Amino acid sequence: MSMLEGARVGLAVRGEFPIFEHKTYLNSCSQGALSLRVRAAYAEYLSGWDANGAEWHHWVERAETMRAAFARLLHAVPEELAITTSVSQGVAGMMSALRFDSSERRRIVISDHEFPTVGQIAHAQELRGAEVVHVRAAADGSIPPERFAELVDERTALVCCTAVSYKSGHRHDLEAIAGIAHGSGALCLADGYQALGAIDLDPGALGLDFVTGGTVKYLLASAGLGFLYVRRELLAELLPTQTGWFADEDIFKMDIEDYSPAPDARRFDAGTPPVPNIYAGVAGLSLIEEAGTVAIEAHVEALAGELIDGLDELGASLVTPRDSAARGPLVCVRSLDVDALVSALAEESVIVSSRDGNLRIALPLYNTREDIETVLAALAGHRHLLA
Repeated sequence: MSMLEGARVGLAVRGEFPIFEHKTYLNSCSQGALSLRVRAAYAEYLSGWDANGAEWHHWVERAETMRAAFARLLHAVPEELAITTSVSQGVAGMMSALRFDSSERRRIVISDHEFPTVGQIAHAQELRGAEVVHVRAAADGSIPPERFAELVDERTALVCCTAVSYKSGHRHDLEAIAGIAHGSGALCLADGYQALGAIDLDPGALGLDFVTGGTVKYLLASAGLGFLYVRRELLAELLPTQTGWFADEDIFKMDIEDYSPAPDARRFDAGTPPVPNIYAGVAGLSLIEEAGTVAIEAHVEALAGELIDGLDELGASLVTPRDSAARGPLVCVRSLDVDALVSALAEESVIVSSRDGNLRIALPLYNTREDIETVLAALAGHRHLLA
């Protein structure tokens, strides 16, 4: 049996997502499609609230179920996972635990592929004494590890890289970048938002210190829920100054006399958890677990290859690398007027998106060859808008 036989990908999972009854949905890089079970999870939350009022002990249990699910996704243990409302919260909390004003290690190295959140939070640390430097992309849009090596040295505290660029679909060599960071005694953060749920990612095997992400895209749930993975060996020495009562050693002690953070990654939690989104997150992630990330990655790789072959036949200008090891679920194409192209495709019920003047086509577990044929036919009808 091949890896994909029996896996809940493509047509095998399609019935979970009503949007495909009337749309060809290829915009999961912005928002994953809504499944029947995620809708049912929100209804479950509302029914419990209606029936019982405050269900705090049950809601805390749901949060721990979510923490465990994130841990399984990352081949980690729950003690290494913080529950956040967003990548912004996770990254800001993590950086609040780094000391720049009294350390020789004041440099933060970030790549030009980062989502604005990471860059903006890094530059905010300049108010605390940090120095931020940017790794620029090569002419082909890639950022080879050696470009990081040029800027990472004994002054570096943290190196930030994204697993997959939201702008171009380029995929970083996370293991090599983490090795460069550690070679100079620095820590390494990877933003996994555009990868997790479509690519199997094991931070322990890759040598990553931190990984952040959330559920709004390929993890098939809603906005308002994310996570921060922290390598367990670091936990004792990292004390965030951005905190909240759910990060305390004893949540229900209600002590206002001191700061007693949890001994594990829960110290990077904050205030009241996003309970409704946790219900949805547990449901969405269950679809990923049923399929398996290895099978999903193989499915995505095959679809992306077929899409790239079809784009070549159209004479389109590809932004995303052709090498499957250098890309993920996001295929980007140059356009002469990307807003007009996105609108034209939407009129034909083909839903895509854009960034940096590029058309973005996202291919998670529920897309099929028929979707590829549909978007290629639509693009052929608007060939004048392709670069």
